[in-house]
Amino acid sequence: MLFLLRTLLFVVFLASATSWAETCKYLDADGHVIYSNTPSTPPKGAKKVKCFDDPAPRQAPAVKSAKDDTQTRSGDSQRGDFPKVDDKTQKKRDGERRRILEDELASELQQLEQAKQQLAEQESVRTGGERNYQKFLDRVQPFRDAVANHERNIEAIKREISNLK
Repeated sequence: MLFLLRTLLFVVFLASATSWAETCKYLDADGHVIYSNTPSTPPKGAKKVKCFDDPAPRQAPAVKSAKDDTQTRSGDSQRGDFPKVDDKTQKKRDGERRRILEDELASELQQLEQAKQQLAEQESVRTGGERNYQKFLDRVQPFRDAVANHERNIEAIKREISNLK
């Protein structure tokens, strides 16, 4: 029984591997795409677009040492195809980036204050249907999430600003 199962699996695998090598893509008169593994008999009224070859086995990428990686990074600026920017232009770009980040920071700080106000308003109100404390927590949770989200955004923007030169 086990031998029969192994043989059957092998035949199915072999059939699927050979059918992939012969798979073709066709386009019918209505514009529908049809895939067929019998290229000798195309579907009626369909035009062959492409046949797919058996996919080539992938080669494992070459392993680089840390020394090679360091040399590549330090040598990038010396390659002929690496874009070079003069210091004045780079400083202008960095200044623009800093300005954008500071604008985003100011906007996030303002949104954080609004979210904190909304949270305080929601926490101060208890509706009649909230005798169960969990209902109150469920209602207030989106406001707490909004405050936490703005705080995370502010921290991320501050990290970006500190990474600037």
